[in-house]
Amino acid sequence: MSSYQHIFPRTADQPSDRGASRLNYITRDQYSPEWGSSLHTHACAELFFITDGHGLFRAQKEEFPVAIYDLIIVNANVPHTELSQSENPLEYIVLGVDGLEALTGDKGYAMLHLHSGWKELMNCLHLILQESHDAQPDYEEVCRHLLEVVLLRLKRQRELSFSDEFPGSRSGRECDLVRRYIDNHFKENLTLEQLAGLAHLNKYYLVHAYRREFGVSPINYLISRRIAESRFLLRETDHSLSTIAQMLGFSSLSYFSQCFRKAEGISPMEYRRRGQAYSKNPT
Repeated sequence: MSSYQHIFPRTADQPSDRGASRLNYITRDQYSPEWGSSLHTHACAELFFITDGHGLFRAQKEEFPVAIYDLIIVNANVPHTELSQSENPLEYIVLGVDGLEALTGDKGYAMLHLHSGWKELMNCLHLILQESHDAQPDYEEVCRHLLEVVLLRLKRQRELSFSDEFPGSRSGRECDLVRRYIDNHFKENLTLEQLAGLAHLNKYYLVHAYRREFGVSPINYLISRRIAESRFLLRETDHSLSTIAQMLGFSSLSYFSQCFRKAEGISPMEYRRRGQAYSKNPT
């Protein structure tokens, strides 16, 4: 299956009310191991329709199996990625949508297995793909209405609800920018001064605003992202602790161990031992 993505242009007559959902892009693709499956975020929500294959989806600190007929809705700024079986790779269609937020509590994502209505949803998605590919006059308007149909049909699902308001606020734009940057660059050597410069803010104001917005300082959020990734590497790889610390941007193995113990209550080595013991005897 060939890869395809279309990014919809912003136009002056685009709906401007905060409750309006806007289609940013549509992607059709098949999983490739070259991607690296690193946790990342987007500034908009993603509707992830699994059209074939088997694999795992990671969102926040959770990991769960996915297959055909599954839909994962990931809210804006929520770290996520996918992993796939090489012999039966995931195939999917993704809609990137501004102004949409699924009500998910603290999870930041919703996952549904669509027992009914899948064929009709696929018809809408394939029409969006066709319209965006052909780019005939007014195709953006056609795609906008098709998105409305998709969302209206999804709202019929009793286990799924959407917020009526656009997530975020004007006062939090700089903090959202910093958070997205951390999510996508947490393995690099980031400093508070660098993050403040990115947002064009005084570093002390950034710490205050970021803590008010997310309940944690930018540097502590950076550490939490690294610790979340380290749990995966400790479970799923044979990398040494020193290698993991270096891969994730920690200044030293001792600092990595100190941060891990503070977050998890045990050392990285003990975490790895428990994970290996569980995999040998899951009961």
